[in-house]
Amino acid sequence: MTTNLVLPTIVGGSIEGYIQTVNRFPILSQEEEIRLARCLRDEDDIKAAHQLVLSHLRVVIAIARGYLGYGLPHADLIQEGNIGLMKAVKRFDPERGVRLVSFAIHWIKAEIHEFIMRNWRLVKIATTKQQRKLFFNLRSMKQGLDTMNQGEVAAIAKQLGVKSEEVIEMETRFSGRDISLEPLSDEDDESCSPISYLTDGVDPSQVFENKQISRLCHEKLKESLLNLDDRSRHIIEARWLREKDAATLHELAEELGVSAERVRQIEAKAIQKIRNIVTVAI
Repeated sequence: MTTNLVLPTIVGGSIEGYIQTVNRFPILSQEEEIRLARCLRDEDDIKAAHQLVLSHLRVVIAIARGYLGYGLPHADLIQEGNIGLMKAVKRFDPERGVRLVSFAIHWIKAEIHEFIMRNWRLVKIATTKQQRKLFFNLRSMKQGLDTMNQGEVAAIAKQLGVKSEEVIEMETRFSGRDISLEPLSDEDDESCSPISYLTDGVDPSQVFENKQISRLCHEKLKESLLNLDDRSRHIIEARWLREKDAATLHELAEELGVSAERVRQIEAKAIQKIRNIVTVAI
């Protein structure tokens, strides 16, 4: 089975070395591709599957490079894309008259999409089909980094076939993610980033320190909520602190008797206020 294949690894995070290795594998002709695919299908030939996968690893690298804007490591994106490639090789039918690369692109992108969705944020950023469409298109369709005006929102909503409120909501979710997993600088010994807590071993002193930091953040979060006005606190609680069925901008707009854009503005200011208090505490 293709899941038992041994592929080149990205040693020490060296993407350049991995790419050089992958580029040494020859590109198969259509005749070679069909012959190997038939061997895999009819004889369960693992060596044939191995050759098919290796010859298409460069395709995964190219596709994964297009998703670097989501803040996830290139190596992880490639690894997930390779899983999609192996699934494609396993399901490829050489009699359909389609090249493997054309068939595999869907599987590669599907695995990368799922990986991004799982890791973009602990709170699910996109759960419906429309939200997924927005998630993977809004960034490239925006004209700049500033908040979109109503005209831009309406144009994007029309092009993607979604509601304007959904465009505004997805833009807000994007703007809320500004904490890097990795330290911003390797030379900054005082960097406090999530990756610093992901160690292989268990250090009791580190565990204690992490609990102290977590307790402090929790206390400051409660303090920051108390410093918000009633409307702002209600919006934050409804949007972010519910265990399930978080409210949408449109729902809150109807409840509060204001526009969805106004709810978004109030939410953004409240989040910034909370972030300032918690950051100072840490």
